[in-house]
Amino acid sequence: MSSAPDRPRAKAEAKAEGAFRTIGELARETGLAQHVLRYWETRFPQLRPLQRAGNRRYYRAEDVALVRRIDALLNREGYTVRGVQQVLASEAVVAAPGALEALRAIRDLLAAALAED
Repeated sequence: MSSAPDRPRAKAEAKAEGAFRTIGELARETGLAQHVLRYWETRFPQLRPLQRAGNRRYYRAEDVALVRRIDALLNREGYTVRGVQQVLASEAVVAAPGALEALRAIRDLLAAALAED
């Protein structure tokens, strides 16, 4: 009696695009080692996967996209870690121009509330 060997999950059974990924799943998808992903978390503050009991990491779709972006910049475009940090920081400033106005409005409301007090 021989049984069929356990087979890895087929591509058709792969997780949905927006599903959470564990560090092992993300490592397999991207071809990056798990220790590299953990190191990147220390170097790129934008990369913050959810952590559950036992520090088990769950990467959201935006985390997966960021990992792919960092990988492309470091390993294909030749940036250094510091260079990627600067690129991501400049993109964050450009991407959030409306946030500054919102923060100023909140500041003004708080200042007005304090002045009334």
